[in-house]
Amino acid sequence: MNNKKKTEGQLRDELAKMRQRITELKRKETERERVEEKLQGTLKELRRGLEAAIQTVALSVEMKSAYMAGHQRRVSNLASAIAKEMHLSEDQLNGIRMAGSIHDIGNIGVPTEILNKPVCLVDMEFNLIKTHPLTGYNILKDIPFPWPVAKIILQHHERMDGSGYPDGLFGDDILIEARILGVADVVEALASHRPYRPALGIDKALEEVRENRGTPYDPEVVDACLKLFTEKRFKFKESKEME
Repeated sequence: MNNKKKTEGQLRDELAKMRQRITELKRKETERERVEEKLQGTLKELRRGLEAAIQTVALSVEMKSAYMAGHQRRVSNLASAIAKEMHLSEDQLNGIRMAGSIHDIGNIGVPTEILNKPVCLVDMEFNLIKTHPLTGYNILKDIPFPWPVAKIILQHHERMDGSGYPDGLFGDDILIEARILGVADVVEALASHRPYRPALGIDKALEEVRENRGTPYDPEVVDACLKLFTEKRFKFKESKEME
């Protein structure tokens, strides 16, 4: 009988210890969640500050040329809409949005007189323009973005058939984000005014990507872009507010 009572006493003690241990674990889990939530909040604040600083640099680049005003924002809006139409992940959408909004940051290394030249560029000048993806990459490569922003910018002038620059990449060697950004960049550029020509309009811009679907432009990206304009009535916004 005494042995039985002793056993019951031991069980009660063990149960009490288990309850105490569970309570302690719950307390630690709550504390861990609180610390993690605080860290996530701090990370978001740091990310917002970083993005704001990068956007400031991007705006300074736009100030070098009247035609660049709003170009990066409009490209970012279209690229994001294409990515959404293609059902890319939210993480990829965020990466494309950021890369699009600063994709020409490398133009900071291009002389203003070339960016604003009112006639077609000679080969030497165009070769200088073609350095802007690599310049942008070098500016951004060491910044700890949660997305491959620098690489997207490096590749946004690469083309499916290897005719792009700076590395002449082919097909799937090009990030899907860069393929999307490349199509959005071409459409916005052709539709808008440039120092050496008037705006060609959206119809001409869409004709360019339609006729070159597959080579040099990714066919799925082109299809999504055309659908946005022909079926979903996408339009470039003139306001500074992002879509």
